[in-house]
Amino acid sequence: MKHFKTLSAYFEYMLLPQPEHPMLSVLSAIGDGFLPCPKESSPPITHDCYSISLKKIVKGNLNYGRTKYDFTNGALIFMAPRQVLQWDNSVVFEQKGFSINFHEDFIKGTELAKQIKKYGFFSYTVNEALHLSPKEERLVESIVENIKTEYHNNQDEFSKDIIISQLSTLLKYANRFYERQFLNRKELSNDLLTKFNEELEVYFETGQLQEIGIPSIEQLANKIGISQRYLSDTLKQETGKTTTEHLQLYLINEAKNILLKPNKTVSEVAYELGFEYPQYFSRLFKKKEGISPSEYREKYRMN
Repeated sequence: MKHFKTLSAYFEYMLLPQPEHPMLSVLSAIGDGFLPCPKESSPPITHDCYSISLKKIVKGNLNYGRTKYDFTNGALIFMAPRQVLQWDNSVVFEQKGFSINFHEDFIKGTELAKQIKKYGFFSYTVNEALHLSPKEERLVESIVENIKTEYHNNQDEFSKDIIISQLSTLLKYANRFYERQFLNRKELSNDLLTKFNEELEVYFETGQLQEIGIPSIEQLANKIGISQRYLSDTLKQETGKTTTEHLQLYLINEAKNILLKPNKTVSEVAYELGFEYPQYFSRLFKKKEGISPSEYREKYRMN
């Protein structure tokens, strides 16, 4: 897999105009015209840059994170360094919007370098991009125009600080819009929780728990067809619980059923549920239920 350490090398490979700054590029077609067209196809590649793009007109299959992306008009897409990107010649790169690319070293030593790692949307697979309303789109485009103006100005000692400040503002708004997208997609959130529990049920019923052990959140998210981070954020927003907490609740509910079988010891219940150490199972059970597995068994046997 090809990896590009500099922005210039990445743009040369993409057949795009060389950036005016060695670590920053701003391509914009917000008004008339279209963005420059990159090369027609590419095998999987990675690079050391962040990318923020608004794609408004494009057709074909683009794979980002090995996931096919549905280019809906007004989709805001975020890429972090070393994420995998590929596309084939079915893609029609005739698009409006903008594309900001900056090397990770461009923000090194700034507050943005710390904050950018906290934005979950840089971890999402691309089919979970942010879909903007027209009003949100206009706001984002106005910030990009400010960045573009500063990018094309003669560079001075203030230029970098101003650009980074605008990038920070752009990402803060994007974060707000993501929260809005989660709130407006409650039906999807409920559907995700249902699918999450269904995948757990299948995992239990097919004996994978005994063969492989407790599934990871990443495994379950892959089965559903979304990223681990997006699943976690969506369930947390809607239910107030993380994916790990939902997994633990499912295991505790299963444990309750098994504990009431008289021929099973607490250790056997723990092993059956995929816990390597029965002590950990007992601590988790008591934390969630307020009583130990043994106390639960005695309490409900008598009822």
